[in-house]
Amino acid sequence: MATERFEDIVADFEFLEDWEDRYRYVIDQGKALDPLPEALRVPATKVDGCASQVWLHPVIENGVFRFEGDSDAMIVRGLIAVLRALYNGLPVAEVGRVDAPAELARLGLNDHLSAQRSNGLRAMIERIRLVAAEAV
Repeated sequence: MATERFEDIVADFEFLEDWEDRYRYVIDQGKALDPLPEALRVPATKVDGCASQVWLHPVIENGVFRFEGDSDAMIVRGLIAVLRALYNGLPVAEVGRVDAPAELARLGLNDHLSAQRSNGLRAMIERIRLVAAEAV
């Protein structure tokens, strides 16, 4: 179960054969994100377990989940953009049903992220799932 925007990313990754190009693509996705306002960079939105500074600000309106996020590392900003493509716009009840590791495996991210980045990605996914579960 993936959003149309995430399917677009999967298609783009299939077109890009070289991992260096894919890495740049993820970074470019992060560069396109609007920065998270300083007022939202607070302990409550900070994600523990990430090597870099990461903030996620979830918003649930009319039963629809979305989140904004930011990081001080460009690759992590890109990973936030990928997660936004995976989750934003889903009914909040469906967020927990997304098999994020399987969806992200379609991009080959598991094979190309450092252990620290993989741990941080898992921490972001856990935060997203927790917020959605609490809202249901």
